[in-house]
Amino acid sequence: MTANTRGPRADALRNRQRLLDAAVHAFSERGSDASLEAIAKAAGVGIGTLYRHFPTREALVEAAYRNEVARVCDSATELLAQFPPDKAMRLWMDRFFDYLATKDGMAEALRAVVASGADPFAESLDRISTAISTLLEAGAEAGVLRSDVDPLDVGFSLGGVLLITSDKGLRDRAGRMLDLLFDGLRYRAG
Repeated sequence: MTANTRGPRADALRNRQRLLDAAVHAFSERGSDASLEAIAKAAGVGIGTLYRHFPTREALVEAAYRNEVARVCDSATELLAQFPPDKAMRLWMDRFFDYLATKDGMAEALRAVVASGADPFAESLDRISTAISTLLEAGAEAGVLRSDVDPLDVGFSLGGVLLITSDKGLRDRAGRMLDLLFDGLRYRAG
C-alpha cells in the first residue's frame, strides 16, 4: 500500500474525534459564537489541526452534528447486543433524548450552516428511523414490543418530550415521560 492509498493515521482519527467532541460541547454551550481556538485547545490540538480537518466553521458544525447522529443511531445495534430488546429500546430512548438536547443546544450554530447552503439534516431522518425500526423489530420478534408502531412516530414523540422538558431542571420529568411513552410501545396480548 502506498502513502497515497493508506487511510488516516490513528492519531489523526483521534484528533478528529476529540475536535468533534469539543465542538459539540462548545456549540451546545455557546452557539455559533463558540471560538474555534477554544475548541482546538479543548481538543488538545492546535488551530492548524482543526483547519486541516474542518476548513470552515460550518464544516465543523455539520461534522459534529452528523457525528452525534451516527453515534446515537449506531448505539441501537450496540444496545441490542448487550440487552433484551425492550431494555435496549428504553436505554436508546434516553440516549436519543440526550442527543436531541445536544442538537437543541447546537440549534443556533446549525442555523448558520443551513444559511450557508449546506443541509446537515439530509440523512438524519432516515438514519434515526432505521435505528428505531431496528429496535422495534427486535422487540416485536421477541414478543415484548408492539409491531404496529411507525418508527417516525416514536422519534417525533421523543422530540415532543424534549419540547416540553427542554429546561435542564426538568430531566427527571423527561425520564418519567419517556417511561410513559415506552409503556405505550409494550406488547399487550389480547
